Amino acid sequence: MVQRGLKGVVAVETAIASVDGEKGELRYRGLLLKKVMEKHTFEAVAAFLWGIDEQSVARLLHEGRQFGAHHLTLLHHLPKDLTIIDQVRTVISSTGTPELLGRTLKEQAVLVTGALSVIAAAAYRIQKGQEAVTPSPELTHVANYLYMVSGEQPTASAVTALETYLIATMEHGMNASTFAARVTVSSESDLPSGLVSALGTMKGPLHGGAPSGVLALLDEIALADSVEDVVMKKLQAGERIMGFGHRVYKTEDPRSLVLRAACEKLSGEESWLHLAVRAEIEIIRLLELHKPGRRLYTNVEYYAAAIMKSIDLPSELFTPTFSVARAVGWTAHMVEQLGDNVIFRPESLYVPVAKDFCTIKKGMV
Repeated sequence: MVQRGLKGVVAVETAIASVDGEKGELRYRGLLLKKVMEKHTFEAVAAFLWGIDEQSVARLLHEGRQFGAHHLTLLHHLPKDLTIIDQVRTVISSTGTPELLGRTLKEQAVLVTGALSVIAAAAYRIQKGQEAVTPSPELTHVANYLYMVSGEQPTASAVTALETYLIATMEHGMNASTFAARVTVSSESDLPSGLVSALGTMKGPLHGGAPSGVLALLDEIALADSVEDVVMKKLQAGERIMGFGHRVYKTEDPRSLVLRAACEKLSGEESWLHLAVRAEIEIIRLLELHKPGRRLYTNVEYYAAAIMKSIDLPSELFTPTFSVARAVGWTAHMVEQLGDNVIFRPESLYVPVAKDFCTIKKGMV
């Protein structure tokens, strides 16, 4: 029997993460996401997923940022109308040098993750006609990313908000981009090639679509100063309420829970976070009232949009910023794949459509 999209098919065994949609649980190496988030930094959680000590990760991320800066010349020669994710994907492919590939797989994982953050920030600035900012050795990975995007020292609240988002989205099981990365390296290709494959899937709206729809919703609510008026109008028109409902989770998205907690903590400092927290309660009430039994809970995009807006991150950087986080999960999976590798080679079912060569030629014309 053909299982379209491989839905429900178990392709690998992994110790990296698990997703339980019925229970609403996301675990990193067996630990619930809520536990992972407790007073942990980007570097600490990344080290946990990679299986490396935190000090080495901090050192290698900094080295990776310097390594990535060496490849920025290519950005100036790319077509100006390429999206940022296209530019990042193209430049990442140039990092597969003997210098990188001569390191251990885990070292490569950290180095390319560090490089990706630099390339994403630089691509944005160059596209805006600005100079790329030199990475700061004094800043943490998240603070440095914000610094390289804006050219200014980020506030503590901005770093906290973005770091929470990046940790919550580092890893999410066998999704399309992770599968693409594992398939690529299963041919015994290298980690940069696997990253290129993963980044390619992020262009697709079914996987990497930025939460711009949530921003539009919150904009409407702020303008109308009424959650109910905006949501009821959309429900009556048969429109989807962006940021609610998830293909996997049948209860609240555990990532949205930790992001909500961060927003509640910072909402006094950021008006957009306060709006998001207030609006969510009313939206869920209206959805339960008008779509009973649908189990439409808040997903990660809702609070992701609120956080991105609160720190003034431009919408064209939403997907690249997500990729800065997910690079940790992608590379951890690639290292795991190569540690016990079997090349992916599924079967296909041939379905005849043409009876002879002339029919094919006519169809092609």
